[in-house]
Amino acid sequence: MKPVFPYPTLLGDVICDVVSVRVDNKPLPYTKVSSAERVVALHQSGRSGWEEAVLDLRATLPEDELKGGPWQDVTCLAILTEKATNARATAYLRLAGDGCRTGSITLAHSAHLRRATLSLVVVATVDGVPGRLVGSDEQDWYIDLKEATPIRQREIEIVEIDFRDDAHKWLHPYKESSWIVETSADMPTVYLNTTAVDGLMEVLSGRGGSPTEKVVREMTASQIAQDAWTAMFHTAAGDLDTDEDGTPLMPAGWREAVLRAMLPDILPGRQLTDALFEINERRAKGFGWSELQTGIQYAAGRRAQITKKLTHAVRTVDRVERSAD
Repeated sequence: MKPVFPYPTLLGDVICDVVSVRVDNKPLPYTKVSSAERVVALHQSGRSGWEEAVLDLRATLPEDELKGGPWQDVTCLAILTEKATNARATAYLRLAGDGCRTGSITLAHSAHLRRATLSLVVVATVDGVPGRLVGSDEQDWYIDLKEATPIRQREIEIVEIDFRDDAHKWLHPYKESSWIVETSADMPTVYLNTTAVDGLMEVLSGRGGSPTEKVVREMTASQIAQDAWTAMFHTAAGDLDTDEDGTPLMPAGWREAVLRAMLPDILPGRQLTDALFEINERRAKGFGWSELQTGIQYAAGRRAQITKKLTHAVRTVDRVERSAD
């Protein structure tokens, strides 16, 4: 859903396309760029030690609307970011002869870790105030450094990072945590701290191992999943838009999927619209929100299969002890 601004914004569509990509000045194969998925896959690009990728962009704006509207000093800006590394690059797209805006933006390999987000925004002077956001492409592009196929993944992204690394200073306050869940972006991300628990990454990424290793892996994965479901629900429920009558609107994307999956367990027996209205009322007015936390914990644990994994862990430990005797 589009946010509401207290000034005129563009009604027409703003669309950004990646028309070509060059890796160290060599063309990236066409199969690595998907306009349908809006993803560029840079892994296995043909150059394992590449230094930079240059993305040639083409943006379509509602030019007729811009000409007749109250906007001055209109600027079309491409923004390339990655939260894991705090990297940020910008590029101006200029008006071409065919009425589109074109330009290029550079992704430095050394400044990125996993997946960068490419956004397109339109800013202008409105009512004498410069730099106001008046339009944007509603769906970002992803520039994936680890995938060989340009697929827009729908699952939670898992990123392994040393929380003490100076390149990721925003993670420093959490350096004693084994993992954190970040839900502000288009895709929820679990950051695993590679230095919090010695050997944990090897256990999580392992396939076999002893019964004890398998139990640790399953229980840790379930705990991470429960934390992720809990964090995603709070994000989805805490940022609901409402219509003119104050009725909460179902969000889009993963937020909608999380609410639809968890609300029947949190408020059983309620219609989805009624449950959405109740959680919004409780959160906004401050009554009954704390009472919901038990239901949220239950719903998240159910999706993470905490009880099933714990039962399996107890039985495994019991078998190991019996065999030792």
